[in-house]
Amino acid sequence: MTVESSDLKQQKETHAFQTEARQILDLMIHSLYSNKEIFLRELISNASDACDKLRFEALADESLYGDQPELKIRVDFDKDAGTLSIRDTGIGMSREEIIDNIGTIARSGTRKFLESLTGDQKADTQLIGQFGVGFYSAFIVADRVTLISRRAGSDEAWRWESNGQGEFTLEPAEKADRGTEVILHLREEDKDFLDDFRLRDIIHRYSDHIGFPIEMRKRGEEDADDEWEVVNEARALWTLPKNEIKDEEYKEFYKHVSHDFSDPLLWSHNRVEGNQSYTTLLYVPEKAPFDLFLSRDEGRKGLKLYVRRVFIMDAAEQLLPMYLRFVRGVVDSDDLPLNVSREILQENKLVKSIRAGIIKRVLDMLAKLAKDDAEKYATFWNNFGEVLKEGIVEDISNQGKIAKLLRFASTHNSDDAQTVSLDDYLSRMKPEQEKIYYLTADSWQAAVNSPHLEAFRKKGIEVLLLTDRVDEWMMGYFREYEGKPFQSIAKGEVDLGKLEDEKDKAEREAREKAADDLPERIQQALEDKVSEVKVSHLLEDSPACLMLDEHEMAVHMQKLLQQAGHGMPASKPRLEINPLHPLLQRMKGLEDTAEFAEWAHLLFEQALLAEGGQLDDPAGFVRRMNRILLQLNRGEATDSGE
Repeated sequence: MTVESSDLKQQKETHAFQTEARQILDLMIHSLYSNKEIFLRELISNASDACDKLRFEALADESLYGDQPELKIRVDFDKDAGTLSIRDTGIGMSREEIIDNIGTIARSGTRKFLESLTGDQKADTQLIGQFGVGFYSAFIVADRVTLISRRAGSDEAWRWESNGQGEFTLEPAEKADRGTEVILHLREEDKDFLDDFRLRDIIHRYSDHIGFPIEMRKRGEEDADDEWEVVNEARALWTLPKNEIKDEEYKEFYKHVSHDFSDPLLWSHNRVEGNQSYTTLLYVPEKAPFDLFLSRDEGRKGLKLYVRRVFIMDAAEQLLPMYLRFVRGVVDSDDLPLNVSREILQENKLVKSIRAGIIKRVLDMLAKLAKDDAEKYATFWNNFGEVLKEGIVEDISNQGKIAKLLRFASTHNSDDAQTVSLDDYLSRMKPEQEKIYYLTADSWQAAVNSPHLEAFRKKGIEVLLLTDRVDEWMMGYFREYEGKPFQSIAKGEVDLGKLEDEKDKAEREAREKAADDLPERIQQALEDKVSEVKVSHLLEDSPACLMLDEHEMAVHMQKLLQQAGHGMPASKPRLEINPLHPLLQRMKGLEDTAEFAEWAHLLFEQALLAEGGQLDDPAGFVRRMNRILLQLNRGEATDSGE
């Protein structure tokens, strides 16, 4: 369709960027970048994706190719005009797609991304890479960007243009060929990119692996200005033998498939032959993407799927379980049908077999890293450990393998570093110890200062300290490891079994005797708060603690769910007291029922706070505390004769 120039101007529209888009553009334009040339890699990567998408859609409708069967990318520049252009013969975009994909950044997690920005330019650059706003990287070097696109199968072309200052224009355009052209009007200080040698060097370093030819004009010959030559290898990296691929090529390919600016932590390249044949190239990122903890319906998950080198889909989540959603890479199958859909993937037996193979490959890769490089594995764990824990619940068949990869903080260490494996714990268990003891809390500080630890510290028994939000859920499904059952020291009846000696038994009897009728009196005062009051045999320095039923949710998790608006069934914990504590001894002498009740409530509320719980009446707690302090102060004054 040809549109006269006057008609083009009449149909020109001006749109405002969304607030989030303006913020990201402002960051792009005004931040300093240590590696500006990254913009070219991002734009070529987008062009490659567009070619991939056309090849896939053409499987169902070959007419989309029209009279242009060749898929390619061209990079060109004009020194006089100060422009650099990247053209592709890919799928192109309609007017609506331009607005959706270029005019806005209306994607789930955008606000979370912006909240993650620190103001540290170097750190924020990494975040931009993880967010994948590749097109916007053009504004690193350009003060104006023009995009002209015609979608395959359509006669309409559209021109998008912006200076990144808050608005963009959109109008019909003339474009004979399908695909997209991005024209960068370079800033004066960035016109050194208008150099043939430099552009070829950047393409060789960052985009050599792109599976479509990247062409540039031939230079240095007379009348060669209209001749083009391929400047990249144009080979699908994963199809090459491993011994032909350099580490740098693996790293650059990772950046292509992940849109991450950082190098990967590790990777695995593998070819499977047999009843079915497929190739995998899997990467574990060095840093967690911003959308790692978005809901299951949001964020990017899955691997790029190819069938016989033909791109099928960008994020085939059926090939990965949710707990491995951080893995990036490609899968290329020789056996799946070219017209495979997400619905077919869900039920296909070949896919289930490929999925099982990928899970095994990733878990083996992580196990090898944990064995060979503890420092690198610590980096992985700090970024992705909380996600990997989900596998204990979601992947029972691989629970044993996942369990060996888990790391925890524990009373064996003096800090909150999660470095203790379950095998480490087993190797340090007491000879008579029959269980693996653990404690869940909402922070390491709360865990390490918990009254539940007192007897275990005294006897030198190691306790795992679990402080991630996923831990409470995970331990509900994690019953034992290597034949040793897990035991929460804050739930059920905690029995030290053979770890108790004669001295412990004698102390138990002394506590029971010292308690006298305290449990019954406290129970009467707190009948609406607790299910039972018992003498504790594990408290040393604290006056009391709360114990839950074995299958009850920890107090701090109940609080979190209530704050999130979830209704929680009413429950009454058990209050365990240390009758040898001076506070309890003081309570024994209180004859006034109302005064005793005040002390009993204070005892319960202190124990609840120590568990990370939430008081129903904080102001009442403060008044009660003040009254008791004043009573104690008056008593001390009277005793001293004042």
